[in-house]
Amino acid sequence: MNMYMTFGTPEFLHKFTEEHPNETMIQLQGDDTTLLLHETEGSTVFSQPRKYEIFDQTGTLTNNGFFVFNNIPVSEEGRPVFEHRFKNRAGLIEEEPGFIAIRILRPLDSDTYVVLTQWEDEESFKNWQTSQSYNKAHAKRGTSEGIDHQKSIFPRQSFVTKYVGQTEQ
Repeated sequence: MNMYMTFGTPEFLHKFTEEHPNETMIQLQGDDTTLLLHETEGSTVFSQPRKYEIFDQTGTLTNNGFFVFNNIPVSEEGRPVFEHRFKNRAGLIEEEPGFIAIRILRPLDSDTYVVLTQWEDEESFKNWQTSQSYNKAHAKRGTSEGIDHQKSIFPRQSFVTKYVGQTEQ
């Protein structure tokens, strides 16, 4: 499965989704940008997208809700370690109230992985961040056993972007 992303004005991206009704596309609004996701088994209809392979997923993405993108730059030699960690994760997030879907995206044209989660609303996401399952999933962070301790696999700081699903224009 593949995920493609492109940016544009809300009006342009909405028209784009109308022109391709048989494609799975989700329009998202951020603080200062609009993003269109295209999830497909094949290639995309976008001309110059950010390209990803979905290597782990749970749930079905929908057009509404709160979306969090954890953008994590990973060095070439760090990819196997990073992917192993996510393939062997506990999967506790899926049990959290308000959780809808997760996609772990392997970059095809950059070094930045994306951990995309979808929630019913921002409050559900914030509740997860203060939950026991969040603490368990991140228990080794900041320790010698934590993946974040292996600085050589992360060439730059990770960053988070947040969006809200756009069901109507």
